[in-house]
Amino acid sequence: MSRLTPIAFETTDLDVMEAAKGRVVIIVTPDGKMDPSARRANRLTKGAIARLVASDKFSKAKSGQVISLAWPTGLAAEALDVLVLDRNITAVDARKAGATLARLKAGKPLTVMTGGMRRAAELALGIALRDYRFDAYKSKDDDSADDAAPVTLYHTKADDVSAAAAPLLAVAEGAHMTRNLVNEPANVLTTTEFADRLAEMKELGLKVEVLEEDKLAELGMRTLLAVGQGSASPSKVVVMQWDGGKKDDAPLALVGKGVVFDTGGISLKPSGGMEDMTMDMGGAGVVAGTMRALALRKAPANVVGLVGLVENMPSGTATRPGDVIKSMQGTTVEVVNTDAEGRMVLCDVMWYTQERFKPAGMVDLATLTGAIIVGLGHENAGVFSNDDAFCNAFLKSAASEGEGAWRMPLGKAYDDLIKSPIADIKNTGGRPAGSITAAQFLARFVKDDTPWIHLDIAGVASVKGETDFAPKGATGWGVAALNRLVQDKFETAE
Repeated sequence: MSRLTPIAFETTDLDVMEAAKGRVVIIVTPDGKMDPSARRANRLTKGAIARLVASDKFSKAKSGQVISLAWPTGLAAEALDVLVLDRNITAVDARKAGATLARLKAGKPLTVMTGGMRRAAELALGIALRDYRFDAYKSKDDDSADDAAPVTLYHTKADDVSAAAAPLLAVAEGAHMTRNLVNEPANVLTTTEFADRLAEMKELGLKVEVLEEDKLAELGMRTLLAVGQGSASPSKVVVMQWDGGKKDDAPLALVGKGVVFDTGGISLKPSGGMEDMTMDMGGAGVVAGTMRALALRKAPANVVGLVGLVENMPSGTATRPGDVIKSMQGTTVEVVNTDAEGRMVLCDVMWYTQERFKPAGMVDLATLTGAIIVGLGHENAGVFSNDDAFCNAFLKSAASEGEGAWRMPLGKAYDDLIKSPIADIKNTGGRPAGSITAAQFLARFVKDDTPWIHLDIAGVASVKGETDFAPKGATGWGVAALNRLVQDKFETAE
């Protein structure tokens, strides 16, 4: 289980570079300007930095690139990393630079001399986000590198940087939680284990309530229960509340799909690639990570997070294609494909959320459709909304955090594709506009006065290659964007 890399913030001390172990980082601007730390490193290495700056290799380097000098003369470190960086960089670029350093860290201590860098806290966030590896089930050698080896960041105003970094590192910890959940195998992360891990967040000040199957049946969450009825694992809904805002302020609601494993049910998926369906609880993972981040930084906002936890399995008790299920709202659903299960989980939880909390806005997240991957690949999540202002606020938040998101259309014409001859609607409209018809299905369960965003994160929750801020596997996409949305639009001014 990955844990957040410890990062210490210290006032600049040029004398520490000579004896520092692991890797030492200095910053040089693209035009070759050296700050005091770089000049000290240049003297210790007998002019190696100056020779590098004068080289063709340096002249071709771009801002954010790192040039490493192995076993540098005059230093105890095994590498001196020269970070080429503009003085005036964006927050996202500073994070990317930090992520580059983390990729080079390789489980060794890291000493980062940032001088008076303006975005040093963002650099620290990039290190924390990228210094991640999920290897809980791999045998380890006694002398294996420690991915949580410490980072010490030196700055002329260390206390200010430390204060600025604290809420950012809370976001990193939330993203790590999301990744850990998404990366877990389904025999470990059962619905019960998932609920237990969320309940542990009570110690952070969250109110956590687990609704068991008997309560769900009493509430009428029949579509959610229909998805999990073929599994030995009990279906659950977990309610997390963070009450950091004013007492009477309506909360922002986050709703996540938590299918801990998806076989497709009776409409069985092909065996090739089915092992990846451990990540089908990605939406619930993002909600959990976001709630953790908000609690850790004590956000002055009211936010509720609800996740529907089920396992979709084929068995003698499983829902069949052709069955008709009545939702909590009252809409009847013809199940034409049991592999279109996520929307059936979400629709009941969304309705319950609105009935109980009357939220100021609602965002649902789900690894919902393969169609969104066809349309947007792995660069952007699909964004659907009934409210332009709410949607634009989220898109702005995602862009500011470097998390790709692209708005997709909704429209009445797509409703025709999910009309059922025997029920109010059917649970899939087939291949045409597959991600849109899934969103149209969910829209039926959104009240007219509820601003709503649906995020289809099937393409961004877990990927086969590394991203700017994560190694291959679970990305933690969405935690930073949702945290920023809360910060910008839902926090109460002191």
